[in-house]
Amino acid sequence: MSASEASRNFSAVLDSAEHGETIVVTRAGKQVALIVPAPRANGAALREVFRRWSGNPALDDTFAANVTGARDIASAELDTDPWHD
Repeated sequence: MSASEASRNFSAVLDSAEHGETIVVTRAGKQVALIVPAPRANGAALREVFRRWSGNPALDDTFAANVTGARDIASAELDTDPWHD
């Protein structure tokens, strides 16, 4: 599909992508872009990730250390921020 055609029919292009189609956009006959369906995730997939991660002490300890480190950095920045009351 040419860039001009994609521009004139953008809503239809988005509808096509939403329904799983990949659209190749061309300019002067050369491919310049792909419009692809957005990746989708659902609650079940997220739950599965958490299930795989839970119970792994190394991950839990690393995550806890990362959260603590981020909090420490944020607190230090707030302490030095002249705009923060």
